[in-house]
Amino acid sequence: MLHPRTAVIGAGAMGKRHIQVVRDLGLELVGVCDQRPESLNTAAQEFNLTSAQQFSDAADMLKSVQPELVVVATTTPSHAAFTLAALESSAKYILCEKPMAASLAECDRMIAACEQHGAKLAINHQMRFLDTYQAIKELVYGEAFGGLTSITIVGGNFGMAMVATHQFELLRFMTDEYAAEVSAWFSPEIVANPRGAEFEDRAGSVRAVTSSGKRLYIDAGSDQGHGMNFIFAARYGQIIFDPFAGVLTATSRKAEHRALPTTRYGMPSDHTERRFEPINAVTPTRRVLEALRSDGDYPTGEDGRAALMTLVAAYVSAEQGGIPVAVDRNTLPIDHVFPWA
Repeated sequence: MLHPRTAVIGAGAMGKRHIQVVRDLGLELVGVCDQRPESLNTAAQEFNLTSAQQFSDAADMLKSVQPELVVVATTTPSHAAFTLAALESSAKYILCEKPMAASLAECDRMIAACEQHGAKLAINHQMRFLDTYQAIKELVYGEAFGGLTSITIVGGNFGMAMVATHQFELLRFMTDEYAAEVSAWFSPEIVANPRGAEFEDRAGSVRAVTSSGKRLYIDAGSDQGHGMNFIFAARYGQIIFDPFAGVLTATSRKAEHRALPTTRYGMPSDHTERRFEPINAVTPTRRVLEALRSDGDYPTGEDGRAALMTLVAAYVSAEQGGIPVAVDRNTLPIDHVFPWA
């Protein structure tokens, strides 16, 4: 496995997690950059960075240290520019935070530039690397459950760009399909972002459907202020997961009743409960980076663009009163720049 010279652009909360991951993997950390002195100083103290590892300008850092692997952990508007700059400095591996970019056109430029430079691009959508969702996928497609039909997520007031993009990737992971159509209804309030007054997100409800009819429902209105629960519905049962408590409950029809029609939804069932460690951002991020540097199964630029297309389609649908909108790059507003953080 490669141990490339690694640089991190962005030393905020997520950037510090990436620095921790780089250290945990024993990679050579050659530079950390942040234009905010307070963020850079905090990271320097927490990780004992030398003066030679600290930079306030990304271009200077890339030119100086010539990293092979670059982590882009800044806010969304700069993702494309820093990805392109890293490629120009001969980086061969790039891990970019989500949302992938502020527009679909930027996604296209990032993917095309990586292909041109022969570089690998991963987007930090982590769902496939979480033990819980791996276990749920194995369970829901087993004989006792008979295959996934829908995912319903009910949560507090989380932003569609900040959190729901992960759920769009979860739909892809659980079904092996991208969303084909989206309907959305947004709350009237703008979700402010602590990263800056210039950033906005939206709460509300979304319905995404794959080409084979698998559904994802998200209900996260601005009037909801606590928690998150996932319901994975299947032919013969349901799996309910609380990611903050780490509690999974699974209920399925007893085997002798599985041949009965779905209208007999109250038949006797088997019930189990499992507990997992509450989800944290560091462990799955480490797995994404490990997969990237070993050319494994990582979330690619195409996966990141698909999640972003689903998000853009949700915005288009909400603006038109919730009508179904195709997740199609040829019909969505490619050049529109959104104010996501």
